[in-house]
Amino acid sequence: MLSHPTHRLRALFVSLLLALALPACGDDDSGDDADGTADAGTDLGGSMGEDGGTPDDDGGTPDDGGADVDGGTDDALPEWVGGVNLAGAEFGDTYPGTHFTDYIYPSNDHAQHFIDLGMEVFRVPFRWRRMQHEVYGELEESELALMKRLVDHITSQERYVILDLHDYARRSGEIIGTDALPNDTLADFWSRMAQEFGDNEYVWFGIMNEPYGIAATQWLSAANDTIAAIREAGATNAILVPGVRWTGAHSWYSGGDGSNAAVMGGVVDPGDNLIFELHQYLDPDSSGSDHYACVSETIGSERLVAVTGWLREHGYRGLLGEVAGGDNDVCEAAIVDMMDYMQANQDAWMGFTWWAAGPWWGDYPFSLAPDGEGNPAPQSAWLAPYL
Repeated sequence: MLSHPTHRLRALFVSLLLALALPACGDDDSGDDADGTADAGTDLGGSMGEDGGTPDDDGGTPDDGGADVDGGTDDALPEWVGGVNLAGAEFGDTYPGTHFTDYIYPSNDHAQHFIDLGMEVFRVPFRWRRMQHEVYGELEESELALMKRLVDHITSQERYVILDLHDYARRSGEIIGTDALPNDTLADFWSRMAQEFGDNEYVWFGIMNEPYGIAATQWLSAANDTIAAIREAGATNAILVPGVRWTGAHSWYSGGDGSNAAVMGGVVDPGDNLIFELHQYLDPDSSGSDHYACVSETIGSERLVAVTGWLREHGYRGLLGEVAGGDNDVCEAAIVDMMDYMQANQDAWMGFTWWAAGPWWGDYPFSLAPDGEGNPAPQSAWLAPYL
């Protein structure tokens, strides 16, 4: 599967937003990438739940007794962190594109707003083809400088940054693991990033956003090669590994023998500092495309139950890398229910990053960006007790 209707809807929605809010922003609405996916940078809530909202019947119900396991997660990791995606560097489908026209790294002041709210972790999406113009090539110094400016500002205050390669297991229309894009292209990229950021313990490596249209076994092979390359580069940083099917928590058991549950337990980290990244939205198809609909006040916890059991069984902890809800009473209750559930199961969960913030969202319903007078978005109050 090379496309999904919610990708196209999301891309259209953001194109309209940018046309209204940023009339001088160039060709940011120039259409789908060559691989048939919508602009990954204009991700309006990413977990494309193609198989509906609730976990499959074979997902299992974990024992919520909170068994203390250590497995693949390093003891040095924080017990709990809450934060937000600082989006913008993944916007646009022009490569390399022009900063401030096709894409943008949020400013230090924008990040500081959320630091001042008490947020402790910031997921920073960016694009492979901008950071490394040619596979196996050198990283682009100008792009690194933009990233490091933001990373240094956040981590100097002892907050964490997740560097999120926001490319859906693709590059230039090719899927990782094909002859045109073998595993070692991704491994090479992250080896180079590890050399740049490996000396900063507050930087975590999110090796890929939402792989889809790729077999779990192939993704596992690529992920293990990438993890090995990061460790061979000498970096001990935490690594976030997603599953396939847009790494949806609700669909972790979907696919039988090819499911994430059946395959991703084979991940290997020589550094024993691994986090599983899950995404979960609360609308009927778990895609996040229905910005105001949350199925019920308890749908948040319900969609996490099965994968919580899997994490506990395998001795890993998960971070909810994308989650959001529209500003209404049902969504507020559902988010609170989800956060309470994760905190009650901290042997399996270590936190979340809300989707999303950044200066170019306009009136996007999930945006946590402050208004023109610096006032926080309404959903910020929902998250405050969990920071």
